[in-house]
Amino acid sequence: MRLGARVRLCKGAYQEPATVAFPAKRDVDANYVACMERLLARGTYPGIATHDERIIAHAKEYARREGVGAERFEFQMLYGVRRDLQLGLRRDGWNVRVYVPFGTHWYPYLMRRLAERPANIAFIVANVVKESFRRP
Repeated sequence: MRLGARVRLCKGAYQEPATVAFPAKRDVDANYVACMERLLARGTYPGIATHDERIIAHAKEYARREGVGAERFEFQMLYGVRRDLQLGLRRDGWNVRVYVPFGTHWYPYLMRRLAERPANIAFIVANVVKESFRRP
């Protein structure tokens, strides 16, 4: 933050030892929120990369309470995941960046993410099913 660099804050889906990363989700989430608040308060247009509705709600509440304008940060989400949430954020005036892995390594990236955290499979399948019911 002292350098004025833009930061993209995201939670990794990696299985790491406790000496490297928080093993419990509640600790990961609490640390994410603490870092997010610091970035919102003093960061240079941070990217809040999450699909977690509780964290998004907290970010919006924190921004409103602390007078952090929507022009000072953005939410970032994967293409095709929670489009309803993406559209709702935009409709409410928040900046949203939708990103997609691309290039020659998109498939190994996806497989690595799934292998590192099998819960991602359920997350992706649930979102594909949810999106398929929304289409006309």
